[in-house]
Amino acid sequence: MAFFQSIKEAFVKNKDKDKYLSGLGRSRKSFGDRLRALSNSFNGVNDELLEQIMIILLESDVGIHTAQKVVDQFEESASHIRDYDSMEDYFISILHDFYNQESDEDIQYNENGPTVIFMVGVNGSGKTTSSAKLIKYYQDQNLSVAVAAADTFRAGAVDQIATWADRLGVPCIKGKPNQDPSSVLVDACRYAKEHQIDILLADTAGRLQTKTNLMKELSKMVRVCDREIEGAPHEVWLVLDATTGQNGISQAKEFLEATSVSGIILTKMDGTAKGGVVLAIRDSLHIPVRFLGLGEKPEDLKPFEINSYLMGITKGLESDE
Repeated sequence: MAFFQSIKEAFVKNKDKDKYLSGLGRSRKSFGDRLRALSNSFNGVNDELLEQIMIILLESDVGIHTAQKVVDQFEESASHIRDYDSMEDYFISILHDFYNQESDEDIQYNENGPTVIFMVGVNGSGKTTSSAKLIKYYQDQNLSVAVAAADTFRAGAVDQIATWADRLGVPCIKGKPNQDPSSVLVDACRYAKEHQIDILLADTAGRLQTKTNLMKELSKMVRVCDREIEGAPHEVWLVLDATTGQNGISQAKEFLEATSVSGIILTKMDGTAKGGVVLAIRDSLHIPVRFLGLGEKPEDLKPFEINSYLMGITKGLESDE
């Protein structure tokens, strides 16, 4: 159990560990509990065990292609395993290495002025709510935050983010209904510079029905931001609803045709038993998961950390082995 023990030691030091355990509880029941149930019939690594592992992965929404890669990697080096505990330990290490097989850049913050972060995603994904939770996240780091209500064509979107901004005590730069969102962003960038704002969050539109227009709209927003603040947007984060599983990945691919994306925010993880979608996203999109939505409160959006995620979906802290 050497590998599990190492990630457990790292996990107990994570200040967000309790939220990971509670937020991933449903996924742990469908994934970790079923994995441990294999101990009752474990008889070495054979075709039957590999089939059971494949089923667990698929029903956790890892997806067929990703699940097959994981099982193949596991099978290649698992012939020496003779007991369940070492099998489980090795399997968790495979999941860890599978996610980490690509190196990730750190989040890019602007050292010479406001950092501009675009929030993109389809309507209903939790994009605006995630923007509000990010306000709280950065406030807790003693950073100043402003938000640009650039989703000007969706009824209620501007009011929603403006209400959150007011509740959290940050400025919200907004325009009129159906106003060109790029003009809102120009005003927001200028406000952020003038008031020395650390983080400017831009809540953008999320319409996939007109991909060409979306592409043009996002491209224009990127151009105008870069003119106002060098290098902006410094991050573009795509918000996906974890409960949509593989459909969310299809949505993501559509957005990737419209703009570059530097990170994923996976919302509603506390509302799904299919936490394996994290691995599917990583394998399909080659983009790091930056945050997980682990509850409804503003403070429940947590930075993604692979060890904490694996602890959350597999074993929790039920064992001191």
